[in-house]
Amino acid sequence: MKNNSVVKVGCCGFPKAREKYYNDFKLVELQNTFYNLPSIGWAEKIREGTPPDFEFTMKAWQVITHPKRSPTWKKLKQKPPGDIDRYGFLKPTKENLDALEKCVRIAKVLGSKIIVLQTPPSMPFNQEMLTQVERFFDAAKSIVDHVLLGWEPRGEWTKHDDELRRILARHEVIHIVDILRREPVWYDNIIYIRLHGRGPRETNYRYKYTDEDLYNLLEKIKTFQTNEIYVLFNNIYMYNDALRFKRLLAMNNINVV
Repeated sequence: MKNNSVVKVGCCGFPKAREKYYNDFKLVELQNTFYNLPSIGWAEKIREGTPPDFEFTMKAWQVITHPKRSPTWKKLKQKPPGDIDRYGFLKPTKENLDALEKCVRIAKVLGSKIIVLQTPPSMPFNQEMLTQVERFFDAAKSIVDHVLLGWEPRGEWTKHDDELRRILARHEVIHIVDILRREPVWYDNIIYIRLHGRGPRETNYRYKYTDEDLYNLLEKIKTFQTNEIYVLFNNIYMYNDALRFKRLLAMNNINVV
C-alpha cells in the first residue's frame, strides 16, 4: 500500500438505524436505489441529515443492468418509461442511458462519486454483448460527468479477463470484485470491493466472516498501490464483520475511515 492510502469500510445498505450507523461508519452503499430509484427530494433529505464527512456510494437502478425477466423487477413500484424490452444488460439504448442520467442526478445530490453497476449472472458473454457494453460505456461518458462508474460483472463474464481488462481500462471503469473470490483485472486510483460471503456459489449472504478471512482480506489489500480502497460488506452479519475489520486495520496502523 502507499503511505497515503486510505481504506474506507462500510455496509451495503443500512443494517441498523442511520443515527447509530453514522457513529460507527463513514461510508454506505445505498441499495434502495437499485430497486426503485428515489426522488431528488429524498436524496436532498438524506444528505441534509447526514454528517458532512459521510460518503454515499449508490447501486445503479436495476433497469440498466437487469432485463424485464429478472425476478428483481417484481419489486418495481412503477414500470420505467419507454420500451421495457430495451432495458437491462447495459444496452446502449435511449431507455438505459436516460435511466443512467437519472442515477447521476441522484448521485450528485448525495455527493456520491461512485455508481455501482452490477450485472446478473444471466447476462451472456458473446461478441454481440461485448459490442453492446462498449457502446454503452462510450455513450455514458457524456452523462456521468464527474461521477465514476464501477462494474461488477457476474457469471460467464468473470471468466474472460482479457476482454474485461480492455473494456475497463479503455473506459476507465472501476472493476468491482469480491476480493476473496477474484482479483480486479484492472484498476487505477480506486479499488472497490464488495463482499458477499464465502462458499461455492457467487453469494452466500448468511456467511459470517472468520478472523482468518479478515486477516486474508487485510493481506490482499496491502498489495494494492492505490489511493483509495473501498470495502463494502454485503452479508447478514455485515455490521459486526465490518466493525471487526475496521479494528483489524487500525491495529495494523492502516489509515481507515
